[in-house]
Amino acid sequence: MSKWDLTPLFKNTQELENFTSKTKLKCEKFKAKFEKKLALLNEQDFKNSIENYESLLSDISKIITYAFLVFAKDTKQGAFYAKFDEECTKAQQNLLFFEIEFNELDEKIQDKFIHSSPKYAYYLSNLQKQKAHQLSLKEEEVLLRTSNTGAQAFARLFDESMSAMKFKFKDKLLSEEEILSKLHSANRDERKMAAKSLSKELSRHQHLLTYIYNMIKTDLATSCELRGFDKPEAPRHLDNQITKQSVDALIKASEDSFGLVHEYYRKKREILGLKKLYDYDRYAPLKSGDEIYSFKTSKEIVLKAFNKFSPEFGKIAKMAFEDGWIDAYPSDGKRGGAFSHSGSSDAHPYVLLNHTDQRRDLFTLAHELGHAIHQKLSYSVGYLNSDTPLTTAETASVFCEMLVFDYVKNTLAPKERQALIASKLEDIFATLYRQINFTTFERRIHAHKGEISSDELNKIWLEESAKMFGDSVILNDYYKIWWSYIPHFIHTPFYCYAYSYAQLLVLALFGLYKSGKCENFVEIYTKFLSFGGSKSPKELVLMFGFDIDSDDFWQIGLKEIKELLKEFKEVN
Repeated sequence: MSKWDLTPLFKNTQELENFTSKTKLKCEKFKAKFEKKLALLNEQDFKNSIENYESLLSDISKIITYAFLVFAKDTKQGAFYAKFDEECTKAQQNLLFFEIEFNELDEKIQDKFIHSSPKYAYYLSNLQKQKAHQLSLKEEEVLLRTSNTGAQAFARLFDESMSAMKFKFKDKLLSEEEILSKLHSANRDERKMAAKSLSKELSRHQHLLTYIYNMIKTDLATSCELRGFDKPEAPRHLDNQITKQSVDALIKASEDSFGLVHEYYRKKREILGLKKLYDYDRYAPLKSGDEIYSFKTSKEIVLKAFNKFSPEFGKIAKMAFEDGWIDAYPSDGKRGGAFSHSGSSDAHPYVLLNHTDQRRDLFTLAHELGHAIHQKLSYSVGYLNSDTPLTTAETASVFCEMLVFDYVKNTLAPKERQALIASKLEDIFATLYRQINFTTFERRIHAHKGEISSDELNKIWLEESAKMFGDSVILNDYYKIWWSYIPHFIHTPFYCYAYSYAQLLVLALFGLYKSGKCENFVEIYTKFLSFGGSKSPKELVLMFGFDIDSDDFWQIGLKEIKELLKEFKEVN
Protein backbone atom coordinates (compact mmCIF):
# COMPACT_ATOMS: atom_id res chain seq x y z
CA MET A 1 0.00 0.00 0.00
CA SER A 2 1.18 3.55 -0.71
CA LYS A 3 -1.69 5.37 1.02
CA TRP A 4 -2.65 5.69 4.66
CA ASP A 5 -5.24 3.47 6.22
CA LEU A 6 -6.68 5.53 9.08
CA THR A 7 -9.27 2.91 10.10
CA PRO A 8 -7.07 1.42 12.88
CA LEU A 9 -7.54 4.82 14.57
CA PHE A 10 -11.21 5.34 13.71
CA LYS A 11 -13.39 3.56 11.16
CA ASN A 12 -15.22 6.76 10.24
CA THR A 13 -15.99 10.29 11.39
CA GLN A 14 -19.00 9.15 13.42
CA GLU A 15 -16.82 6.82 15.49
CA LEU A 16 -14.39 9.70 15.98
CA GLU A 17 -17.22 11.99 17.14
CA ASN A 18 -18.53 9.38 19.61
CA PHE A 19 -15.05 8.65 20.99
CA THR A 20 -14.38 12.38 21.41
CA SER A 21 -17.60 12.88 23.38
CA LYS A 22 -16.82 9.92 25.65
CA THR A 23 -13.24 11.08 26.20
CA LYS A 24 -14.35 14.59 27.19
CA LEU A 25 -16.79 13.07 29.69
CA LYS A 26 -14.10 10.80 31.15
CA CYS A 27 -11.79 13.80 31.57
CA GLU A 28 -14.51 15.70 33.44
CA LYS A 29 -15.00 12.71 35.78
CA PHE A 30 -11.24 12.44 36.34
CA LYS A 31 -11.09 16.08 37.40
CA ALA A 32 -14.06 15.67 39.74
CA LYS A 33 -12.48 12.59 41.33
CA PHE A 34 -8.88 13.76 41.82
CA GLU A 35 -8.58 17.56 41.73
CA LYS A 36 -7.30 18.94 45.07
CA LYS A 37 -7.16 15.39 46.44
CA LEU A 38 -3.73 14.08 45.35
CA ALA A 39 -2.19 14.81 48.76
CA LEU A 40 -4.85 12.61 50.40
CA LEU A 41 -4.18 9.55 48.22
CA ASN A 42 -2.28 6.48 49.36
CA GLU A 43 0.38 4.96 47.11
CA GLN A 44 -1.97 2.54 45.33
CA ASP A 45 -4.61 5.20 44.72
CA PHE A 46 -1.98 7.54 43.28
CA LYS A 47 -0.74 4.77 41.00
CA ASN A 48 -4.31 4.22 39.81
CA SER A 49 -4.73 7.95 39.22
CA ILE A 50 -1.60 8.30 37.08
CA GLU A 51 -2.53 5.21 35.06
CA ASN A 52 -5.95 6.77 34.44
CA TYR A 53 -4.29 10.09 33.55
CA GLU A 54 -1.99 8.36 31.06
CA SER A 55 -4.91 6.53 29.45
CA LEU A 56 -6.87 9.76 28.98
CA LEU A 57 -3.89 11.58 27.47
CA SER A 58 -3.42 8.67 25.09
CA ASP A 59 -7.09 8.91 24.06
CA ILE A 60 -6.81 12.66 23.43
CA SER A 61 -3.67 12.05 21.39
CA LYS A 62 -5.52 9.46 19.30
CA ILE A 63 -8.25 11.99 18.45
CA ILE A 64 -5.90 14.81 17.45
CA THR A 65 -3.68 12.35 15.56
CA TYR A 66 -6.57 11.39 13.29
CA ALA A 67 -7.56 15.03 12.70
CA PHE A 68 -3.96 16.06 12.05
CA LEU A 69 -3.36 13.24 9.55
CA VAL A 70 -6.51 14.19 7.62
CA PHE A 71 -5.19 17.78 7.53
CA ALA A 72 -1.65 16.73 6.54
CA LYS A 73 -3.06 14.72 3.64
CA ASP A 74 -5.23 17.66 2.52
CA THR A 75 -4.46 21.08 4.03
CA LYS A 76 -7.82 22.33 2.74
CA GLN A 77 -9.31 20.34 5.66
CA GLY A 78 -8.29 23.07 8.11
CA ALA A 79 -11.79 23.44 9.57
CA PHE A 80 -11.97 19.71 10.37
CA TYR A 81 -8.60 19.84 12.13
CA ALA A 82 -9.50 23.02 14.01
CA LYS A 83 -12.75 21.50 15.27
CA PHE A 84 -11.08 18.50 16.90
CA ASP A 85 -8.12 20.57 18.05
CA GLU A 86 -10.61 22.67 20.01
CA GLU A 87 -12.37 19.57 21.37
CA CYS A 88 -9.04 18.15 22.55
CA THR A 89 -8.14 21.46 24.19
CA LYS A 90 -11.41 21.31 26.15
CA ALA A 91 -10.64 17.76 27.26
CA GLN A 92 -7.08 18.69 28.27
CA GLN A 93 -8.31 21.58 30.40
CA ASN A 94 -9.80 19.02 32.79
CA LEU A 95 -6.44 17.25 33.11
CA LEU A 96 -4.28 20.34 33.55
CA PHE A 97 -4.53 20.24 37.33
CA PHE A 98 -2.76 16.88 37.65
CA GLU A 99 0.84 17.87 36.90
CA ILE A 100 0.43 21.25 38.59
CA GLU A 101 -1.02 19.72 41.74
CA PHE A 102 1.69 17.04 41.82
CA ASN A 103 4.34 19.77 41.80
CA GLU A 104 2.58 21.56 44.66
CA LEU A 105 2.82 18.48 46.90
CA ASP A 106 5.32 18.27 49.72
CA GLU A 107 8.56 16.77 48.42
CA LYS A 108 8.29 13.82 50.83
CA ILE A 109 4.87 12.92 49.40
CA GLN A 110 6.21 13.31 45.87
CA ASP A 111 9.12 10.99 46.61
CA LYS A 112 6.76 8.44 48.18
CA PHE A 113 4.58 8.42 45.05
CA ILE A 114 7.61 8.20 42.76
CA HIS A 115 8.95 5.24 44.74
CA SER A 116 5.60 3.42 44.64
CA SER A 117 5.08 3.99 40.88
CA PRO A 118 8.43 2.88 39.40
CA LYS A 119 7.06 2.78 35.84
CA TYR A 120 6.50 6.55 36.04
CA ALA A 121 9.56 7.44 38.16
CA TYR A 122 11.52 9.13 35.38
CA TYR A 123 8.48 11.03 34.10
CA LEU A 124 7.62 12.28 37.60
CA SER A 125 11.23 13.22 38.35
CA ASN A 126 11.30 15.30 35.17
CA LEU A 127 8.04 16.88 36.23
CA GLN A 128 9.72 18.05 39.44
CA LYS A 129 12.34 19.85 37.31
CA GLN A 130 9.57 21.79 35.55
CA LYS A 131 8.28 23.18 38.84
CA ALA A 132 10.26 26.43 38.66
CA HIS A 133 8.64 27.25 35.32
CA GLN A 134 5.12 26.16 36.14
CA LEU A 135 2.32 28.72 36.45
CA SER A 136 -0.85 28.56 38.51
CA LEU A 137 -3.71 26.37 37.32
CA LYS A 138 -5.74 29.39 36.19
CA GLU A 139 -2.79 30.83 34.26
CA GLU A 140 -2.08 27.48 32.61
CA GLU A 141 -5.76 27.22 31.64
CA VAL A 142 -5.63 30.65 29.99
CA LEU A 143 -2.51 29.72 28.01
CA LEU A 144 -4.03 26.42 26.92
CA ARG A 145 -7.31 28.02 25.84
CA THR A 146 -5.52 30.73 23.83
CA SER A 147 -2.94 28.36 22.30
CA ASN A 148 -5.11 27.75 19.24
CA THR A 149 -5.06 31.45 18.40
CA GLY A 150 -1.38 32.00 19.21
CA ALA A 151 1.69 30.27 17.80
CA GLN A 152 -0.36 27.24 16.78
CA ALA A 153 -2.58 29.39 14.57
CA PHE A 154 0.42 30.96 12.84
CA ALA A 155 2.00 27.53 12.36
CA ARG A 156 -1.19 26.40 10.63
CA LEU A 157 -1.20 29.55 8.48
CA PHE A 158 2.41 28.79 7.50
CA ASP A 159 1.53 25.20 6.51
CA GLU A 160 -1.49 26.25 4.48
CA SER A 161 0.41 29.09 2.78
CA MET A 162 3.35 26.87 1.81
CA SER A 163 1.03 24.11 0.54
CA ALA A 164 -0.85 26.62 -1.62
CA MET A 165 2.32 27.99 -3.26
CA LYS A 166 3.05 26.95 -6.83
CA PHE A 167 6.50 27.35 -8.36
CA LYS A 168 6.83 27.99 -12.09
CA PHE A 169 9.21 25.60 -13.82
CA LYS A 170 9.31 25.58 -17.62
CA ASP A 171 5.65 25.24 -18.59
CA LYS A 172 4.51 23.66 -15.31
CA LEU A 173 3.49 24.77 -11.83
CA LEU A 174 5.20 22.64 -9.19
CA SER A 175 4.69 22.11 -5.45
CA GLU A 176 7.38 23.01 -2.91
CA GLU A 177 8.60 19.41 -2.76
CA GLU A 178 8.75 19.11 -6.53
CA ILE A 179 10.70 22.36 -7.02
CA LEU A 180 13.16 21.41 -4.25
CA SER A 181 13.75 18.05 -5.95
CA LYS A 182 14.84 19.94 -9.10
CA LEU A 183 17.82 21.31 -7.14
CA HIS A 184 19.19 17.75 -7.37
CA SER A 185 18.91 17.61 -11.18
CA ALA A 186 21.93 16.59 -13.25
CA ASN A 187 21.11 19.51 -15.57
CA ARG A 188 22.73 22.73 -14.34
CA ASP A 189 20.26 24.99 -16.14
CA GLU A 190 17.38 23.15 -14.45
CA ARG A 191 18.99 23.57 -11.03
CA LYS A 192 19.51 27.28 -11.64
CA MET A 193 15.95 27.68 -12.92
CA ALA A 194 14.57 25.85 -9.86
CA ALA A 195 16.59 28.01 -7.43
CA LYS A 196 15.35 31.21 -9.07
CA SER A 197 11.74 29.97 -9.18
CA LEU A 198 11.81 28.99 -5.49
CA SER A 199 13.27 32.38 -4.54
CA LYS A 200 10.83 34.36 -6.69
CA GLU A 201 7.73 32.72 -5.23
CA LEU A 202 9.03 32.96 -1.64
CA SER A 203 9.79 36.65 -2.24
CA ARG A 204 6.19 37.22 -3.36
CA HIS A 205 5.08 36.03 0.09
CA GLN A 206 7.95 37.56 2.07
CA HIS A 207 5.78 40.02 3.99
CA LEU A 208 3.46 37.23 5.20
CA LEU A 209 6.30 34.82 6.04
CA THR A 210 8.19 37.53 7.93
CA TYR A 211 5.07 38.43 9.90
CA ILE A 212 4.43 34.77 10.79
CA TYR A 213 8.02 34.40 12.03
CA ASN A 214 7.72 37.57 14.11
CA MET A 215 4.56 36.23 15.75
CA ILE A 216 6.33 32.94 16.60
CA LYS A 217 9.26 34.92 18.00
CA THR A 218 6.96 37.13 20.10
CA ASP A 219 4.91 34.18 21.36
CA LEU A 220 8.06 32.35 22.50
CA ALA A 221 9.46 35.48 24.18
CA THR A 222 6.17 35.99 26.06
CA SER A 223 6.07 32.35 27.15
CA CYS A 224 9.68 32.48 28.40
CA GLU A 225 9.03 35.70 30.30
CA LEU A 226 5.93 34.24 31.97
CA ARG A 227 7.68 31.00 32.89
CA GLY A 228 10.94 32.52 34.06
CA PHE A 229 13.29 31.22 31.36
CA ASP A 230 16.32 33.44 30.79
CA LYS A 231 16.72 32.60 27.08
CA PRO A 232 14.30 31.62 24.29
CA GLU A 233 16.16 28.35 23.76
CA ALA A 234 16.07 27.35 27.45
CA PRO A 235 12.67 25.54 27.34
CA ARG A 236 13.93 23.37 24.49
CA HIS A 237 17.06 22.37 26.44
CA LEU A 238 14.91 21.46 29.44
CA ASP A 239 12.65 19.33 27.24
CA ASN A 240 15.69 17.72 25.65
CA GLN A 241 17.24 17.07 29.06
CA ILE A 242 20.47 18.68 27.94
CA THR A 243 22.40 21.74 29.14
CA LYS A 244 23.16 24.90 27.18
CA GLN A 245 26.85 24.18 27.82
CA SER A 246 26.52 20.86 26.02
CA VAL A 247 24.79 22.56 23.07
CA ASP A 248 27.48 25.25 22.99
CA ALA A 249 30.14 22.51 22.90
CA LEU A 250 28.32 20.83 20.01
CA ILE A 251 28.11 24.12 18.09
CA LYS A 252 31.79 24.90 18.70
CA ALA A 253 32.96 21.43 17.63
CA SER A 254 30.84 21.71 14.48
CA GLU A 255 31.88 25.25 13.56
CA ASP A 256 35.53 24.39 14.18
CA SER A 257 35.21 21.63 11.56
CA PHE A 258 33.47 23.67 8.82
CA GLY A 259 36.77 23.17 6.96
CA LEU A 260 35.57 19.65 6.08
CA VAL A 261 32.65 21.21 4.18
CA HIS A 262 34.98 23.59 2.32
CA GLU A 263 37.34 20.71 1.48
CA TYR A 264 34.49 18.60 0.12
CA TYR A 265 32.96 21.28 -2.11
CA ARG A 266 36.36 22.26 -3.54
CA LYS A 267 36.87 18.63 -4.55
CA LYS A 268 33.34 18.43 -5.94
CA ARG A 269 33.89 21.56 -8.07
CA GLU A 270 37.04 19.94 -9.43
CA ILE A 271 35.20 16.69 -10.30
CA LEU A 272 32.35 18.61 -11.98
CA GLY A 273 34.87 20.64 -13.97
CA LEU A 274 33.38 23.98 -12.93
CA LYS A 275 35.28 27.24 -12.43
CA LYS A 276 32.92 28.26 -9.65
CA LEU A 277 30.40 26.37 -7.53
CA TYR A 278 27.16 28.23 -6.82
CA ASP A 279 24.43 27.51 -4.29
CA TYR A 280 22.36 25.71 -6.95
CA ASP A 281 25.33 23.37 -7.63
CA ARG A 282 25.54 22.01 -4.08
CA TYR A 283 23.35 18.98 -4.78
CA ALA A 284 24.46 18.35 -8.35
CA PRO A 285 24.83 14.57 -8.74
CA LEU A 286 28.33 13.44 -9.64
CA LYS A 287 26.95 10.64 -11.79
CA SER A 288 24.77 12.02 -14.57
CA GLY A 289 22.85 8.82 -15.28
CA ASP A 290 19.09 8.96 -14.87
CA GLU A 291 18.90 7.03 -11.62
CA ILE A 292 15.28 6.30 -10.78
CA TYR A 293 14.46 5.19 -7.27
CA SER A 294 10.78 4.33 -7.57
CA PHE A 295 8.88 3.72 -4.36
CA LYS A 296 8.89 -0.01 -5.15
CA THR A 297 12.67 -0.07 -5.69
CA SER A 298 13.26 2.01 -2.56
CA LYS A 299 11.06 -0.35 -0.56
CA GLU A 300 13.07 -3.40 -1.71
CA ILE A 301 16.40 -1.76 -0.84
CA VAL A 302 15.21 -0.62 2.60
CA LEU A 303 13.83 -4.05 3.51
CA LYS A 304 17.07 -5.79 2.49
CA ALA A 305 19.21 -3.32 4.46
CA PHE A 306 17.01 -3.47 7.56
CA ASN A 307 16.75 -7.27 7.54
CA LYS A 308 20.53 -7.55 7.22
CA PHE A 309 20.90 -5.50 10.41
CA SER A 310 18.00 -6.93 12.42
CA PRO A 311 15.06 -9.23 11.58
CA GLU A 312 12.93 -7.18 13.99
CA PHE A 313 13.68 -3.96 12.08
CA GLY A 314 12.80 -5.77 8.85
CA LYS A 315 9.56 -7.12 10.31
CA ILE A 316 8.33 -3.69 11.47
CA ALA A 317 9.27 -2.08 8.14
CA LYS A 318 7.38 -4.83 6.27
CA MET A 319 4.28 -4.08 8.35
CA ALA A 320 4.64 -0.40 7.50
CA PHE A 321 4.59 -1.15 3.77
CA GLU A 322 1.75 -3.67 3.91
CA ASP A 323 -0.60 -2.25 6.54
CA GLY A 324 -1.20 1.34 5.42
CA TRP A 325 1.37 3.13 7.57
CA ILE A 326 2.77 5.13 4.62
CA ASP A 327 1.35 7.83 2.35
CA ALA A 328 4.02 7.95 -0.33
CA TYR A 329 3.36 10.39 -3.16
CA PRO A 330 2.82 14.16 -3.56
CA SER A 331 -0.79 15.21 -4.12
CA ASP A 332 -2.76 18.43 -4.37
CA GLY A 333 -3.07 20.09 -0.96
CA LYS A 334 -0.79 17.58 0.76
CA ARG A 335 1.67 18.93 3.30
CA GLY A 336 5.26 19.16 2.07
CA GLY A 337 8.26 17.39 3.56
CA ALA A 338 8.16 14.10 5.40
CA PHE A 339 7.42 12.90 8.91
CA SER A 340 6.57 9.88 11.01
CA HIS A 341 3.77 10.49 13.49
CA SER A 342 3.73 8.19 16.51
CA GLY A 343 0.05 7.45 15.90
CA SER A 344 -1.50 5.45 18.71
CA SER A 345 -0.39 2.33 20.57
CA ASP A 346 -3.63 0.56 19.60
CA ALA A 347 -2.93 1.40 15.95
CA HIS A 348 0.56 2.17 14.62
CA PRO A 349 2.80 5.06 13.50
CA TYR A 350 1.98 6.97 10.30
CA VAL A 351 4.64 8.02 7.77
CA LEU A 352 4.13 10.90 5.33
CA LEU A 353 6.41 11.09 2.29
CA ASN A 354 6.50 13.09 -0.94
CA HIS A 355 8.32 10.50 -3.05
CA THR A 356 9.54 11.87 -6.40
CA ASP A 357 11.73 8.88 -7.44
CA GLN A 358 15.03 10.59 -6.55
CA ARG A 359 17.85 8.92 -4.66
CA ARG A 360 17.30 11.28 -1.77
CA ASP A 361 13.74 9.91 -1.52
CA LEU A 362 15.23 6.47 -0.81
CA PHE A 363 17.07 7.91 2.19
CA THR A 364 14.02 9.92 3.30
CA LEU A 365 12.08 6.64 3.34
CA ALA A 366 14.81 5.00 5.46
CA HIS A 367 14.88 8.04 7.78
CA GLU A 368 11.14 8.13 8.42
CA LEU A 369 10.89 4.34 8.82
CA GLY A 370 13.63 4.65 11.43
CA HIS A 371 11.35 7.01 13.34
CA ALA A 372 8.43 4.59 12.89
CA ILE A 373 10.47 1.66 14.24
CA HIS A 374 11.55 3.77 17.24
CA GLN A 375 7.95 4.84 17.87
CA LYS A 376 6.60 1.30 17.54
CA LEU A 377 9.24 -0.14 19.90
CA SER A 378 8.65 2.58 22.50
CA TYR A 379 4.92 1.78 22.76
CA SER A 380 6.05 -0.82 25.33
CA VAL A 381 6.89 1.84 27.96
CA GLY A 382 3.48 3.55 27.79
CA TYR A 383 2.28 6.93 26.59
CA LEU A 384 3.94 9.10 29.28
CA ASN A 385 7.33 7.44 28.74
CA SER A 386 7.23 6.97 24.98
CA ASP A 387 7.88 10.59 24.05
CA THR A 388 11.63 10.84 23.48
CA PRO A 389 13.59 14.09 23.81
CA LEU A 390 14.61 15.51 20.44
CA THR A 391 18.26 14.71 21.10
CA THR A 392 17.55 10.97 20.92
CA ALA A 393 14.37 11.15 18.79
CA GLU A 394 16.47 11.50 15.63
CA THR A 395 18.85 8.66 16.49
CA ALA A 396 16.96 5.76 14.90
CA SER A 397 16.07 7.74 11.78
CA VAL A 398 19.64 8.77 10.99
CA PHE A 399 20.99 5.32 11.91
CA CYS A 400 18.57 3.70 9.44
CA GLU A 401 19.80 6.07 6.74
CA MET A 402 23.34 4.82 7.45
CA LEU A 403 22.19 1.19 7.17
CA VAL A 404 20.75 1.83 3.71
CA PHE A 405 23.80 3.85 2.65
CA ASP A 406 26.19 1.09 3.74
CA TYR A 407 24.09 -1.56 1.99
CA VAL A 408 23.84 0.33 -1.31
CA LYS A 409 27.49 1.48 -1.27
CA ASN A 410 28.77 -2.09 -1.31
CA THR A 411 26.80 -2.94 -4.47
CA LEU A 412 28.31 -0.19 -6.65
CA ALA A 413 31.26 0.26 -9.01
CA PRO A 414 33.95 2.82 -7.96
CA LYS A 415 32.56 5.93 -9.70
CA GLU A 416 29.01 5.13 -8.65
CA ARG A 417 30.27 4.54 -5.11
CA GLN A 418 32.00 7.94 -5.13
CA ALA A 419 28.74 9.57 -6.24
CA LEU A 420 26.87 7.85 -3.41
CA ILE A 421 29.50 8.84 -0.83
CA ALA A 422 29.19 12.41 -2.12
CA SER A 423 25.45 12.23 -1.63
CA LYS A 424 25.89 10.84 1.90
CA LEU A 425 28.41 13.53 2.83
CA GLU A 426 25.95 16.15 1.60
CA ASP A 427 23.24 14.52 3.73
CA ILE A 428 25.55 14.60 6.74
CA PHE A 429 26.39 18.25 6.07
CA ALA A 430 22.66 19.02 5.83
CA THR A 431 21.89 17.08 9.03
CA LEU A 432 24.88 18.30 11.03
CA TYR A 433 26.32 21.58 9.77
CA ARG A 434 23.22 23.12 8.18
CA GLN A 435 21.26 22.51 11.39
CA ILE A 436 24.02 24.26 13.34
CA ASN A 437 23.60 27.17 10.91
CA PHE A 438 19.88 27.08 11.63
CA THR A 439 20.52 27.16 15.38
CA THR A 440 22.95 30.09 15.27
CA PHE A 441 20.52 31.89 12.92
CA GLU A 442 17.68 31.33 15.41
CA ARG A 443 19.82 32.54 18.30
CA ARG A 444 20.44 35.83 16.51
CA ILE A 445 16.79 36.24 15.45
CA HIS A 446 15.35 35.57 18.90
CA ALA A 447 17.97 37.81 20.54
CA HIS A 448 16.78 40.70 18.35
CA LYS A 449 14.67 43.14 20.37
CA GLY A 450 11.24 43.86 18.94
CA GLU A 451 9.94 43.03 15.48
CA ILE A 452 12.57 42.07 12.93
CA SER A 453 12.40 43.19 9.29
CA SER A 454 12.64 40.99 6.20
CA ASP A 455 15.90 42.72 5.26
CA GLU A 456 17.46 41.93 8.63
CA LEU A 457 16.28 38.30 8.46
CA ASN A 458 17.77 37.99 4.99
CA LYS A 459 21.06 39.57 6.07
CA ILE A 460 21.50 37.31 9.11
CA TRP A 461 20.58 34.22 7.05
CA LEU A 462 23.28 34.97 4.46
CA GLU A 463 25.89 35.70 7.14
CA GLU A 464 25.28 32.45 9.01
CA SER A 465 25.10 30.38 5.80
CA ALA A 466 28.41 31.85 4.58
CA LYS A 467 30.19 30.49 7.67
CA MET A 468 29.42 26.92 6.62
CA PHE A 469 30.46 27.27 2.98
CA GLY A 470 33.32 29.75 3.22
CA ASP A 471 34.70 30.46 -0.25
CA SER A 472 33.91 26.94 -1.51
CA VAL A 473 30.35 27.86 -2.59
CA ILE A 474 29.11 31.22 -3.91
CA LEU A 475 25.73 32.15 -2.46
CA ASN A 476 23.63 34.22 -4.87
CA ASP A 477 21.73 37.22 -3.56
CA TYR A 478 18.38 35.46 -4.00
CA TYR A 479 19.51 32.78 -1.51
CA LYS A 480 18.87 35.30 1.27
CA ILE A 481 15.13 34.45 1.33
CA TRP A 482 15.60 30.71 1.85
CA TRP A 483 15.14 30.90 5.62
CA SER A 484 11.46 31.47 4.97
CA TYR A 485 10.41 27.93 3.98
CA ILE A 486 12.05 26.11 6.93
CA PRO A 487 9.11 24.67 8.95
CA HIS A 488 11.11 24.00 12.13
CA PHE A 489 11.59 27.74 12.73
CA ILE A 490 7.81 28.02 12.95
CA HIS A 491 6.64 24.73 14.47
CA THR A 492 9.48 23.95 16.88
CA PRO A 493 11.95 26.80 17.56
CA PHE A 494 15.46 25.60 18.46
CA TYR A 495 14.64 22.06 17.33
CA CYS A 496 17.41 21.87 14.78
CA TYR A 497 20.48 21.22 16.93
CA ALA A 498 18.85 17.90 17.84
CA TYR A 499 19.54 16.75 14.27
CA SER A 500 23.21 17.70 14.67
CA TYR A 501 23.38 15.93 18.01
CA ALA A 502 21.78 12.80 16.56
CA GLN A 503 24.01 12.84 13.49
CA LEU A 504 27.23 12.81 15.51
CA LEU A 505 25.80 10.28 17.96
CA VAL A 506 24.75 7.99 15.10
CA LEU A 507 28.13 8.26 13.39
CA ALA A 508 29.75 7.21 16.67
CA LEU A 509 27.27 4.32 17.12
CA PHE A 510 27.54 3.21 13.50
CA GLY A 511 31.32 3.23 13.75
CA LEU A 512 31.03 1.02 16.85
CA TYR A 513 28.63 -1.35 15.03
CA LYS A 514 30.87 -1.67 11.96
CA SER A 515 34.00 -2.19 14.06
CA GLY A 516 32.56 -5.41 15.52
CA LYS A 517 33.89 -4.44 18.95
CA CYS A 518 30.40 -4.66 20.48
CA GLU A 519 29.21 -8.23 19.88
CA ASN A 520 25.65 -7.70 21.12
CA PHE A 521 25.26 -4.26 19.49
CA VAL A 522 21.92 -5.03 17.80
CA GLU A 523 20.41 -6.25 21.07
CA ILE A 524 21.63 -3.18 23.00
CA TYR A 525 20.51 -0.81 20.25
CA THR A 526 17.01 -2.33 20.12
CA LYS A 527 16.74 -1.94 23.92
CA PHE A 528 18.02 1.64 23.58
CA LEU A 529 15.11 2.42 21.23
CA SER A 530 12.55 0.45 23.28
CA PHE A 531 13.25 2.60 26.35
CA GLY A 532 11.74 5.59 24.50
CA GLY A 533 11.76 8.54 26.88
CA SER A 534 11.85 6.47 30.08
CA LYS A 535 15.56 7.18 30.65
CA SER A 536 17.74 10.26 30.15
CA PRO A 537 19.85 10.68 26.99
CA LYS A 538 22.94 10.40 29.19
CA GLU A 539 21.80 7.01 30.59
CA LEU A 540 20.82 5.71 27.16
CA VAL A 541 24.10 6.64 25.47
CA LEU A 542 26.03 5.23 28.43
CA MET A 543 24.66 1.80 27.41
CA PHE A 544 27.28 1.92 24.63
CA GLY A 545 30.04 3.29 26.84
CA PHE A 546 29.83 6.89 25.55
CA ASP A 547 29.66 9.98 27.79
CA ILE A 548 27.67 12.82 26.19
CA ASP A 549 29.05 15.35 28.68
CA SER A 550 32.60 14.75 27.49
CA ASP A 551 34.03 17.22 24.96
CA ASP A 552 35.79 14.27 23.33
CA PHE A 553 32.44 12.62 22.56
CA TRP A 554 31.70 14.90 19.59
CA GLN A 555 35.12 14.18 18.10
CA ILE A 556 34.21 10.48 17.66
CA GLY A 557 31.50 11.36 15.15
CA LEU A 558 33.64 13.98 13.42
CA LYS A 559 36.35 11.35 12.94
CA GLU A 560 33.85 9.21 11.00
CA ILE A 561 33.12 12.17 8.68
CA LYS A 562 36.84 12.62 8.04
CA GLU A 563 37.13 8.93 7.13
CA LEU A 564 34.20 9.22 4.72
CA LEU A 565 35.69 12.35 3.13
CA LYS A 566 39.01 10.56 2.73
CA GLU A 567 37.27 7.61 1.03
CA PHE A 568 35.46 10.03 -1.29
CA LYS A 569 38.67 11.77 -2.37
CA GLU A 570 40.62 8.55 -2.90
CA VAL A 571 38.19 6.88 -5.36
CA ASN A 572 39.85 6.53 -8.76
